[in-house]
Amino acid sequence: MREAVNLIGMVLKSTPVGEYDRRLVILTRERGKITAFARGAKRPGNPLMAASRPFVFGTFVLYEGRDAYNLQRTEIRNYFTELAGDVEAACYGSYFLEFADYYCRENIDGTEMLLLLYQSLRALLKPALPNALIQIVFELRAMAANGEYTEKPPKTVSASAAYAWEYIISTPMESLYTFILKEDVQRELRECVEINKKRFIDRSFHSLEILRMLCG
Repeated sequence: MREAVNLIGMVLKSTPVGEYDRRLVILTRERGKITAFARGAKRPGNPLMAASRPFVFGTFVLYEGRDAYNLQRTEIRNYFTELAGDVEAACYGSYFLEFADYYCRENIDGTEMLLLLYQSLRALLKPALPNALIQIVFELRAMAANGEYTEKPPKTVSASAAYAWEYIISTPMESLYTFILKEDVQRELRECVEINKKRFIDRSFHSLEILRMLCG
């Protein structure tokens, strides 16, 4: 039997398989996006049950199979259970997971996107930060991390919006959610990010449609 591997990551997606198992999509720091099966995770009392949910972040101990991994145990650092108590924040968080699932690939370093996800989910739990601004920051930084963005705003904007654009792209991840913007500047950024999304992203996101219905 192969030795187990320890991967730091976050569960992006969890779907039922058969009567007792779950299929997980996990974004890992070391191996990018992977598929793993949590055997028996739907059985009451199974130790993998709590770890087989979206948003769960920690160390996953897995055995590597031919086409997927088998999850053996976990050391969870954050379940982000607070999101469950805020419907709007949970919808934003689900969108961020779906966005990451779209961009990430297997065997590609997932460090930057994983850290971005973690910081963005933490930001959603801060009442002082508008969720709409967190979405703008997340989308732009995620596109920049994957090389699909314009270095400057794709249309003429105010100096404040241009500075914010550059800041979001280049600042260390730990400092990403340390500012707020005036409504007009945020609106400019929103328009520019939408231009980039139409230019570089070739699909729609189900969770974003739900978010739009919820928030208008």
